[in-house]
Amino acid sequence: MTDHHGTDHADHPAHGRPHADHSDHSGAASPADHGGHAGHAGHGAGHALRFRRLFWINLVLAVPVVATSTMFAMIVGYDVPSWAAWIAPVLGTVMYFWGGWPFLSGAVAELRSRKPGMMLLVGLAITVAFVASWGATVGVLDHELEFWWELALLIVVMLLGHWLEMRALVQTMSALDSLAALLPDEAERVTPDGIETVSPSDLMVGDVVLVRPGGGVPADGRIVDGSAAMDESMITGESRAVDRTVGDPVTAGTVATDSGLRVEVTATGDDTTLAGIRRLVEQAQNSTSRAQLLADRAAAWLFWFALGAALVTAVVWTLIGLPDDAVVRTITVLVIACPHALGLAIPLVVSIATERAARGGILVTERSALEAMRIVDTVIFDKTGTLTKGEPSVIGVESLTTDDELLALAAAAEADSEHPLGKAVVRAAAQRGIPIRPATGFASSPAVGVRAVVDGHDVRVGGPRLRDDIEGAARPDSDAVTRWRREGAIVLHVVRDGLIVGALALADEVRPESREAVDALHARGIHVVMMTGDAEAVARTVAADLGIDRVFAGVRPEDKAGRVAELQRSGRRVAMVGDGVNDAPALAQADVGLAIGAGTDVAIASADVILASSDPRSVVSVIELSHASYRKMTQNLWWAGGYNLIAVPLAAGVLAPIGFVLPMSVGAILMSLSTIVVALNAQLLRRLDLRPGHALRSAS
Repeated sequence: MTDHHGTDHADHPAHGRPHADHSDHSGAASPADHGGHAGHAGHGAGHALRFRRLFWINLVLAVPVVATSTMFAMIVGYDVPSWAAWIAPVLGTVMYFWGGWPFLSGAVAELRSRKPGMMLLVGLAITVAFVASWGATVGVLDHELEFWWELALLIVVMLLGHWLEMRALVQTMSALDSLAALLPDEAERVTPDGIETVSPSDLMVGDVVLVRPGGGVPADGRIVDGSAAMDESMITGESRAVDRTVGDPVTAGTVATDSGLRVEVTATGDDTTLAGIRRLVEQAQNSTSRAQLLADRAAAWLFWFALGAALVTAVVWTLIGLPDDAVVRTITVLVIACPHALGLAIPLVVSIATERAARGGILVTERSALEAMRIVDTVIFDKTGTLTKGEPSVIGVESLTTDDELLALAAAAEADSEHPLGKAVVRAAAQRGIPIRPATGFASSPAVGVRAVVDGHDVRVGGPRLRDDIEGAARPDSDAVTRWRREGAIVLHVVRDGLIVGALALADEVRPESREAVDALHARGIHVVMMTGDAEAVARTVAADLGIDRVFAGVRPEDKAGRVAELQRSGRRVAMVGDGVNDAPALAQADVGLAIGAGTDVAIASADVILASSDPRSVVSVIELSHASYRKMTQNLWWAGGYNLIAVPLAAGVLAPIGFVLPMSVGAILMSLSTIVVALNAQLLRRLDLRPGHALRSAS
């Protein structure tokens, strides 16, 4: 099969068909859910506001409760006036039933589901403290068992932790809401009678809309008139404006920064890119990772550990004849064993990581993929459209006159051509600032090339068949042309008045960012593989240019998943990066599948991570995010779980024989501090800058 340039597609599959390697681009949960934490992903802003309000109100109530608590006054060293004796019991009761209600209802839900966990332990702790404090207040129990201040502190800290967690989850969704907010309130639709103003929701596929300078694109579409520098930062995470012209796709919400456009609508409503992004991130927020399941199981075991420790504590201290100490020790164990910090350890990290990723143009559709990326040791890149731009570009010029003169002649002859090779020649001339000369008599031949009259000269541009048609063309190719052919490039000859005056080499241009991506992966000890349906010569040239470790060339679409499996059988953990229909099976087979850029719907559906940008450096950002997230998860789990494992025995009095007993007040303070430390540690992830090409600051 040949094109109108006479270029042989069988010899040059990537270049005779610019896209041969891929297809053409075109309700409130129970507080007990997931231990009371992971289930909050779907709660929304209303629940975040609820916990914020509860926190601040209970914080205000806690001040007089603590100040008038006789135990707190005894610790600090002052006396509570007799007229203030009932302030702590009354306000403490309000706090127990009002501020503690989310935890009490969550505890009941865990009991009903027969899945004891964090909420049950929290509810048990505040209930024990509440009952003991009232017993001490009315004189049934010793006055030293008055724990109103610990009860107030416990409730306030728990509410603070929940508010911090839900705020992080809501911020993720608000990042997506801000995308929708970028859509203009009105759209200007072009009609035969002029311009009419309509709502973006009234637009239909096929409508043409006017986008004024500085205005937002109201729906996904394709430019039919004009060119502009587009701000696509809300989609790709990259702040640099991107030049778009006639024929280029544009996304709803992007902004034409410097000039106006006319755009034909290609998608509206739920079919737009923004709607798809929102669905993907909501899916990620509602997925549960292996780390979260581990945290939930750990919380359940901690419940039984704390309950068992409390029972043993009560029995032992009672048997040695110290029943009052038994009550104090048991309450202390139950209070400081509350695993709220453990409950925050994973959800906060994952929610913040997902939010940071979304802002950087990285959409994590499966949370477990984020964890898996840190142990990936092999990254496979599709070539066309991933490592390369997916369109032919002029990479070499050999002229008997001057390079600019040869390009000027070729561009003038190709100016009316719709073929990708012709457009590449015209684009190359424009990039060099060469004006396109007027041409007449344009004609194209599928077997030879194009022909036109330029400045009175008969100019022809075409491949090998054109060369063979020219008298005297039997002479050997020049060294440059021979080298171009060996490297798999397409060679177009330029003929003026029957004489060959030069040649152009065209190839699928390598993205400048690809070199940085490969170098960064090598610096992390990761093996880089390129897999493509292109000919061996083409693939080897690109691989050598980028320093890629291994090449799979001439791979049929149905065989790509098999090559991924081959690497996996050799013991490698594989991430696959692709963007086409023929990449979908390989994306699904890989340990982590990453769909890059404006990939097809099939590829996106098969991927675990969507890279909104076509910049391959985003893969490095995903790896960095995975390592940083895992580091924070590990730190939080050790702090939260390790603290409880050490503090509970001390609170039970295991060191009492040598004279050390962990005071109730110290236990409560340490418990509160552990929650705050875990929450603040997770917040450090916000320092990550995940935009392609930006250095990532450490989140340690």
